Amino acid sequence: MPYIENIEALEILDSRGNPTILTIVTLDCGIKAKFSVPSGASKGENEAIELRDEDKKRYSGKGVKKACAIVNTKIFPFLKGMCALDQIAIDTKMIEHDGTPNKSKFGANAILSVSCACAKAASLYLKLPLYKYLGGSFARVLPCPMMNIINGGVHADNSLDFQEFMIRPKGAPTFSEALRWGAEVYHTLKGILKAEGHITSVGDEGGFAPNLRSHEEALDLICKAIEKAGFKLKKDISLAIDCAATELYDKKTGYTEIKKKALKQNFKTRTSEEQVLYLEKLIKTYPIDSIEDGMAENDWKGWALLTKALGLKVQLIGDDIFVTNPKFLQRGIKEHCANSILIKINQIGTLTETIETMHFASRNGYSCIISHRSGETEDSIISDIAVALGCGQIKTGAPCRSDRVAKYNRLLVIEHDLKTTAQYIDGNKFS
Repeated sequence: MPYIENIEALEILDSRGNPTILTIVTLDCGIKAKFSVPSGASKGENEAIELRDEDKKRYSGKGVKKACAIVNTKIFPFLKGMCALDQIAIDTKMIEHDGTPNKSKFGANAILSVSCACAKAASLYLKLPLYKYLGGSFARVLPCPMMNIINGGVHADNSLDFQEFMIRPKGAPTFSEALRWGAEVYHTLKGILKAEGHITSVGDEGGFAPNLRSHEEALDLICKAIEKAGFKLKKDISLAIDCAATELYDKKTGYTEIKKKALKQNFKTRTSEEQVLYLEKLIKTYPIDSIEDGMAENDWKGWALLTKALGLKVQLIGDDIFVTNPKFLQRGIKEHCANSILIKINQIGTLTETIETMHFASRNGYSCIISHRSGETEDSIISDIAVALGCGQIKTGAPCRSDRVAKYNRLLVIEHDLKTTAQYIDGNKFS
């Protein structure tokens, strides 16, 4: 059996230039594996706690020296000598020693770094690719990518309130072709934006960040790019949006219709009912088959209204409302909120809890989309998790920036390894 001999964490930088944790696990047989933790900009209030130093003299308080010290001096001593193959026992022990409901004692970033590094070390010991170690010999479904090709919200310094405008190359015969289709549309869109006098700089997730007049203009430009690239709307490539509605919501005034406009004038607000009607209008006008965070995380009644209106027509993804936590998902199931859940491993803090949440969602008829964070690293573990669990969908940004492309390239390698047994399946039942 492979036993944990050493665990060591250090501070590195993520894709936004902010500190994050890299943890290296060494087994007694000499095998070493590492994992680096992502971080989000748009966070649900119920996410597991990310431990930061709060020392304003270093990285504006965002340092993770404390979290690294916890890994090195607190977590390592009680995991030393444990079998690396016993993932559930490793994760359970860290959860028990932390002893808080949101991992605030050790920090979810500290715990997750160890959890994932241990899984990687175990897969290396067994000489199995990680997706087979986690999913077994039947893991062979390559996911449909949801490519964020126009950025807005807190992911870009532009005029758009909605956070992500995505394409879904669902009609492709293979994952590699889906990636090609997406890349071709992305580059075509760049040409269109440039020709129309828009800036072509990119946001946190690699999508373009132009200053546009409305969400509709963003969707129109993407539709134009899809057709100009030679693909058919809806049949070949559909659209998806992430409204990040929590960022636009106030309990007293409702949903802000226009928040980031340069002049910051003529602010209008919508009630929950009006927000539902607006989203309903969008799906009637555009080939949108997936809406993420259409309502705010605390607007449970609004989520129920949205699900009643659109839950049989499009995929309604809960991110901030569920935060990869079965407790909040269970409430959503009971109150008929959403029909899908976004999965972010650092929202819950361990690999075991991530997989358990995905199983729970599937048992209750909710689709799962494995997702990156806006602050990423080159680590590609989410690609392996997507194939291991066969969820059929992955969100990992535009085909641009090495921190995003690393996930796509890993899926290309997995597809190559699986050869003729690989399947490309879109997990969105509404597409």
